[in-house]
Amino acid sequence: MQNELKHELHLVLSGKSQIRFGTAIQSIASYLDHGAQTSSTVENEKHYKNQETKSLEKYISENSLWIEVNLSQYVSEGAEQKVYLKDAEHVLKLNDSIY
Repeated sequence: MQNELKHELHLVLSGKSQIRFGTAIQSIASYLDHGAQTSSTVENEKHYKNQETKSLEKYISENSLWIEVNLSQYVSEGAEQKVYLKDAEHVLKLNDSIY
């Protein structure tokens, strides 16, 4: 099951599979790849993650990709995600990418 999800995610990111927000996901992934670099220490990884966060926030703002989350609709959370109700049929998962 996990391998299937990884394969499906790879198809979305590579543009070989279409989903509702596939274009936005692909453009963000491409944007982040252009600034990607390798790092060898934990300190460099933290610095890179901070730079990536700022860059991603800028890109999202410039392309009007922000969504509103009603924090009072909290449902549950796991290791990396908090889950909120969006409406009667949908949820929003917010990933804090701690790993």
